[in-house]
Formats: sequence, C-alpha cells, structure tokens
Amino acid sequence: MVTAQALIIQVLTIIGIALSPAIIWLAFFLHEDENPEPVMLIIRTFLIGMIVSAPALLLQILVQMVTPNSNSILLGSIFIYAAIEETLKFFGTYALVNGNPDFDEPVDAMIYMIVAGLGFATVENIFIVASLMKSVGNVDFMEVGQMISLRLVGATLLHTLASAIIGYYWAKGIISQNRSHFIIIGISIAVIVHSIFNYLVSQFQDVSILIPTLFLVGVSFFVFSDFEKLKDIVI
Repeated sequence: MVTAQALIIQVLTIIGIALSPAIIWLAFFLHEDENPEPVMLIIRTFLIGMIVSAPALLLQILVQMVTPNSNSILLGSIFIYAAIEETLKFFGTYALVNGNPDFDEPVDAMIYMIVAGLGFATVENIFIVASLMKSVGNVDFMEVGQMISLRLVGATLLHTLASAIIGYYWAKGIISQNRSHFIIIGISIAVIVHSIFNYLVSQFQDVSILIPTLFLVGVSFFVFSDFEKLKDIVI
C-alpha cells in the first residue's frame, strides 16, 4: 500500500529532477540580462510555457490519429509537431507580456520567450522522469542521471534556442515597427531548427546523441550572438 508520505516524496522528486535542466538554463540567461525582469512576471511566463504544453499535446495526438503510418508522412508530422509547439509558445507569451510596462527592451522578447520555452520543456521532463520511476521510492538514479544529461544538452536546450530565435525576430520586429513580418520569419526558422533536431534524434538516437547535440551547439552560437546584439538596444 502506497502511503501519502511516499507519494508526496515521489512527486517532489519527479518535479525536482524535471526542473533541474530548466533552472540551469534560466539562471544563465537571467544572469546575462543587465536589467532583470520582475520575478512574478518571469514565474507567470514560465507557467504559460507549461500551460500551452497541454493544447500542444492534444493537437499532436489529433495529428497522430489522422496520420498514416509511413515514413514520408511521419517526416511531415515532425514538422507539424514542431510548428504546433513553437506557435503556441509564442502566442502564449505574446498574450501575457505584450503591452506590459515591464516589457520595455527588445532583449526582453528573447528573455520571455526563453522562459516560456523552459516551462514547456519542464512539462516534457516531468513526464519522462515519471516514466523512469519504477515504483514509489524506487528510482534508477543512473538512468535518471543519464536522462537529465541528455535533456540538459538536448531537448531542453532545443526549446531554449528555438524560443530564443522567435524572441530575437520578435525584437527585430519591435525595432523596425514591422512585428508581423519578423515574427513569421522567427517562428518559421524556429520550426525548421526544431524539426531538424527531432529528425536527427529519430535517425541517430540508437547510435549516438552526438550528432543532434552538435547541431544544437552550432545553433547556439548564432543565438548567443543575437542575444548580445540586443542587450544594448533600448526602445
């Protein structure tokens, strides 16, 4: 019989492990922000990223239900899944922070998109960690440790970078006063990056995670460069 105390410990363990990759990336980017954002708005944005994961999952299930089981169609599904996630992350963040007086610098667009992306990734991490819990109080910590390492440099970083790309182009739209044009470009590039990573994982996960990881490392150079460009711009 599972006791209430054991269940609480299990739930807290799952949440703590799932949050760890997001906390690391969040600490890095918030440290780089020279004008820190309000803590409560950061928390709300993180929660928005978590919340939009629910409709994203439902839409992906619907796509899966109507998708024939063939390799050519499944490749298209990878793109559709990525489009669903990136679009919902953007609109959730936009609805929350656009027009907020604390949203007052172009770099804020990248910050808040990154936070939302980390919230989204955390929900994925929770499900994965939960699946690795053999039973209450029985955790394969070696397996969980390997998973966290892969999530830190893999899927969590993917959501961070893809969201940051959207944020960068959102910021460019703010600067040029042509938001719609640049937002469409940003979402499109983020979807392409997301799709390429998912495709590489599907092709090489049984051999090595190195190839998709190297792809993200390459993307990260551009994202970090874009972040630095925006830090000194004031609107």
